[in-house]
Amino acid sequence: MVTIYDTTLRDGTQREGMSLSVDDKLRIAARLDDLGVHYIEGGFPGSNPKDIEFFARARELALSNAVITAFGTTCRKGVPAAQDEGLAALLDTGCAAVCIFGKAWDLHVTQALHATLDENLRMVRESVAYLKDAGRRVFFDAEHFFDGYRAHPAYALAVCRAAAEGGADAVVLCDTNGGTLPQAVARVVREVAEALPGVTLGIHAHNDGACAVANSLVAVDAGCTHVQGTANGYGERAGNADLISIVAALVLKMGDDCVSADQLRLLTEVSHFVAETANVAPNPHQPYVGASAFAHKGGVHASAAARLPEAYEHVDPARVGNLARVVVSELAGRASLTMKAAELGIDLTGDQAAVARVLDGIKELEHRGYSFETADASLEVMLKKEIGTYVPFFTLESFRCIMEKREDGKVMTEATVKIHVGGHRFIATAEGNGPVNALDGALRLAIGRFYPALGAIQLSDFKVRVLDERKGTGAVTRVLIESDDGEKSWGTVGVSENIIEASWEALVDSIEFGLSHPRSDVRTTTRQPNV
Repeated sequence: MVTIYDTTLRDGTQREGMSLSVDDKLRIAARLDDLGVHYIEGGFPGSNPKDIEFFARARELALSNAVITAFGTTCRKGVPAAQDEGLAALLDTGCAAVCIFGKAWDLHVTQALHATLDENLRMVRESVAYLKDAGRRVFFDAEHFFDGYRAHPAYALAVCRAAAEGGADAVVLCDTNGGTLPQAVARVVREVAEALPGVTLGIHAHNDGACAVANSLVAVDAGCTHVQGTANGYGERAGNADLISIVAALVLKMGDDCVSADQLRLLTEVSHFVAETANVAPNPHQPYVGASAFAHKGGVHASAAARLPEAYEHVDPARVGNLARVVVSELAGRASLTMKAAELGIDLTGDQAAVARVLDGIKELEHRGYSFETADASLEVMLKKEIGTYVPFFTLESFRCIMEKREDGKVMTEATVKIHVGGHRFIATAEGNGPVNALDGALRLAIGRFYPALGAIQLSDFKVRVLDERKGTGAVTRVLIESDDGEKSWGTVGVSENIIEASWEALVDSIEFGLSHPRSDVRTTTRQPNV
């Protein structure tokens, strides 16, 4: 079985323009665990406060499959491993697994580290042994290995041998510059496997030559049993190897059981969740999980694909949690929607007409800019409206937001809502540090007395994406809100040309979902207004 090692939270965040909060990283880690990833690299402890906080809070994650892994480097030149601050920081995280990198290209050893070749071998061997003696699982990333092997194969092998002698659980061959072609990767991995019998080998590929996934797969075929990469291929420059495609190919094409069939069905959902959490638009043409990955255009091809999908689709899209669809008229996806509804506690098995209506509605909403990958709560509200089981907790008459910038530079925002609850009308006004905060406060003032569960609901994250930048300030905006009540979290979405309207839509879905699923220790009886 191939071991899957994810480095989205460290290497992936080196993508230009990408930034993840600690909460983002924790949520992504939880979803990667659901997918069945074996190791999740959390970051470089000691390098920045965010990673320090992540490792402290990651101890509270209830993971079923994954081991949180700390990343670092070998001990410094001339410093014994036992006295190296970086190695100490790795141990201080309490992580059961660590990954350290060292130079495998003699050019880097002499020109970047200004160290002797023997000293570099000492740093590698001693660092791995020190961490192993501390009871950790240790992975060694041989940085720039393929370039180093091409320039000086004997020394690149010596570095790998030093890590193996230190007790490394896997020696990972890194195509750090990302320019090696698959045929070279296959040849080199076979040569290394022959030279280092019994050593567990891994692959860490970058995508500068558009071969990262291919390089990872041929490396497995040549003997690697440990694969590193990132969700959706995020990473510096042209990115890292895309673990989404790699996992799908390993299971469906190469017969490896690195994840279970049930976990594989989460692939699309997890891919899109990571994208939305990172505030990156999911790539519709991404293999296996993109919205267009199994899309068939109208006409003869679409009709034939509906009747004989295996003749037009290289895998069954349901196996990776995706939907086959026809661009002109929707002919597939009912089973997947029924399954998703069941996950949300809604039985659609006996109402195919409702399923068809919902599918049409989802497609129309997605065309307008909605995305439900990280907005299950909005999807549930939509489903209940469609099948007639939706009961609103309140109805809106109107809302108004006023922003005032004062002479002293302070900005104040005030929101007023007019709400109907139980046939009675209420008006509430609140101030906030922005329109969404003010609207949230006003809504709570208006209805909080009737719904005790509202007190536990908090907005934990707020993201905005402009969907059609070419329209400038008139562009359609998508708002994603993450909420929690201390027991669970949920996401909602709103879309409009008016960012306040989009925010209100997501806010209302969030509150109504939370009131529908109150925390276990909160009294849920609705108190009608006494007027």
